Amino acid sequence: MENYSKGRSTEQPSVCPFSLVPDTPEVRVKDGSKIRNLLRYALSRIEAKSQVDKHDGGGDGEVNEDPPSRPLCRQLVFTASGKGVSKAITCAEVVKRRVRGLHQLTSLASSTLTDVWDPLEPAVGLDSITVSRKLPVIWILLSKDPLDHSLPGYQAPGRCDNLWTRDNKEEVGAYKRKRGGGGGRGRGGGRNTGRSRDLKASI
Repeated sequence: MENYSKGRSTEQPSVCPFSLVPDTPEVRVKDGSKIRNLLRYALSRIEAKSQVDKHDGGGDGEVNEDPPSRPLCRQLVFTASGKGVSKAITCAEVVKRRVRGLHQLTSLASSTLTDVWDPLEPAVGLDSITVSRKLPVIWILLSKDPLDHSLPGYQAPGRCDNLWTRDNKEEVGAYKRKRGGGGGRGRGGGRNTGRSRDLKASI
């Protein structure tokens, strides 16, 4: 591709798979988006204004605060594609920690990204090249109101601290057993055996 330069890129938009209530904010997360700015906007729409000011006071000034008269929403949607998927998941998890009792519904899809490569020297006779590739797309719905439990991707509100603590303890215990079982003593035994053989040889 040394004879081509990348021109325009067009991504096929993905349709929201959820049935949303009116005026539900949709937060589009991109690869270059800053998590702090995304959270500031999301929390201003779903969390009480006084709590937002308490936690996020003295921001970096890159995003203007929403008007105080804007009503709070019962639902919030995060969506992202490609490299922004992991960032959208992070934002959703932070919002769930800040605002208790949120129901979550996750949907996975894919979109088509079309890249057009133009020749550097069209007079040579080279044609433009069109390359299409699939990108993963995620939609995360957070709702204060109960959602349909039978839908795939539903997560009930709750705390996972005990689960993570138990898993971490099991991993640490397994690591210690592995280190203590055959690691240090085995290597030490090998060194002692070698020394005893050298001693016998010298005698």
